[in-house]
Amino acid sequence: MDLREPRDARLDKLPPRVLPLLYIGTAHVSLGFSLFCVAWWPAAVTGFFYHSWMVALVHLVTLGWITLSILGAIYIVGPLALRMPMAARRGDYVAYGLVLIGLIGMVAHFWIEEFGGMAWSAGTALTGIAYVMSRIVSALRTSKAPREVTLHIRLAAINFLAAATAGLLLACDKVYHFLPGYVLSNVFAHAHLAAIGWAVMMVVGVGYRLLPMVLPAAPPVGRSVALSAIFLETGVIVLFIGLVLRATWTPLGGLLIVSGLLVFVRHVIGMVRHPRPRPFGAVRPDFAVWHAMAAGLWLVVAMTIGIVLLFAPLSEWTLRAALAYGVLGLVGFLSQMILGLERRILPMHAWYWAFADTDFEAAVPPAHAAGSQTLRRLIFYFWLWGVPALALGLFIERPLMVGAGAWVLLAGVVLAAADATTVVVRLNSSGGRLPPKARS
Repeated sequence: MDLREPRDARLDKLPPRVLPLLYIGTAHVSLGFSLFCVAWWPAAVTGFFYHSWMVALVHLVTLGWITLSILGAIYIVGPLALRMPMAARRGDYVAYGLVLIGLIGMVAHFWIEEFGGMAWSAGTALTGIAYVMSRIVSALRTSKAPREVTLHIRLAAINFLAAATAGLLLACDKVYHFLPGYVLSNVFAHAHLAAIGWAVMMVVGVGYRLLPMVLPAAPPVGRSVALSAIFLETGVIVLFIGLVLRATWTPLGGLLIVSGLLVFVRHVIGMVRHPRPRPFGAVRPDFAVWHAMAAGLWLVVAMTIGIVLLFAPLSEWTLRAALAYGVLGLVGFLSQMILGLERRILPMHAWYWAFADTDFEAAVPPAHAAGSQTLRRLIFYFWLWGVPALALGLFIERPLMVGAGAWVLLAGVVLAAADATTVVVRLNSSGGRLPPKARS
């Protein structure tokens, strides 16, 4: 931000003050509620997984936690890292309301197995998210980020709409029974298009800009960055079509996806090998980095299990392994990566607005120093223990272990929300307590 610019011009470049917090706060509630349900009744999710109660919980994680976290983060990352405008308009708040109503309706109708209402609720949520996607794609035209990075985000937006359409068709098929093929294959195809085509693609794309800020390190540049998008997109299309058709060449899609993720991992290793000086007074250890490292570990394990599942014939143990694979991919990798990135972007968001409250004149405590290191240490250890406990408990069908893992992860989510709230309140208070002259 150029302090020589007029005040209104600087305010226009800030991320929205309230809207990202609404999305991210709702995301934390969604994840917390899903973990509470698993912890309270672990036997209901142990064993065969394709039933309405489990599908409701999965959508609380994928749509309620992962998707809403990404949408909230884009409103912050857009102006600060991608250098594109993402001001909150009236339509953005309407879109948030539609997403919230749709999410609640989807989960409730899954719960009571009323699939007609679930389809309408999904359409409501899709309308809101489609509006945000159109805003993102439009704003990318003015982004100063490399095209190789924005390619990931554009493809992720397209893949989300495709995955949502597939989900609506699956919901309607529950009522009218018109889709051909094997039900589980269609469900797996939809799940991978949403998880990899949308969430993983977006996390990888945004990660190319945010991870250098988290580490800190030099951002990767060049055409090789686009390879991860090309491999991921080609792979997810091949995998989706192969799963729907139950084709023998389906594993090719998985191998292409792994290739794309390995390109991303290679760039992350390059960032680690070319560090930049840390900010003065930065706290150690940096738990944002620790969460990112743990997420990378679970990504490697999930990729290994996924490749095995692509080649292994369908059986009882592969279905149980699919549960563990889902937990490690959705909770171990995606959720923990989001948690780590939020640990960086939420303090940045609060700091910029605290600085703006001083009319861009007075000193504000550094963002990286806000919050409690004790809380963050507990959060990291809870996730470090909870993810493998939940995944292993589902694989070996031990409800007691599943419940213990869910309780521990729930504690981590609650503490993470408390830490984020403390940071936002503390930094905003630091600007609000300044003399009136500084805020006029």
